[in-house]
Amino acid sequence: MLGVSNSMQVDPKEIFRMAIYKMAVSMILIHNHPSGELSPSEADMDMTDRLIKSGELLGIQVIDHLIISEKHYLSFDREGLMDELRSSDKYKL
Repeated sequence: MLGVSNSMQVDPKEIFRMAIYKMAVSMILIHNHPSGELSPSEADMDMTDRLIKSGELLGIQVIDHLIISEKHYLSFDREGLMDELRSSDKYKL
């Protein structure tokens, strides 16, 4: 992935490439917030929604998305965000 200190360009093809190659049936997304702020941004939410829907199309379930910092982490699943995004119609086919 290509990124700078405060953003990143995410391409679903690149995210799912190894999962497809390994014939994975599920995956967990992980990215870091070097600032230590664990709250997901709108871009984090949007990207996760898009990748959940892409995974549904490919038959690869995105089961969680973790945001990590040096000392802590946030789990989208534990916070109820995965269910919220799975029910979103934004990227529905």
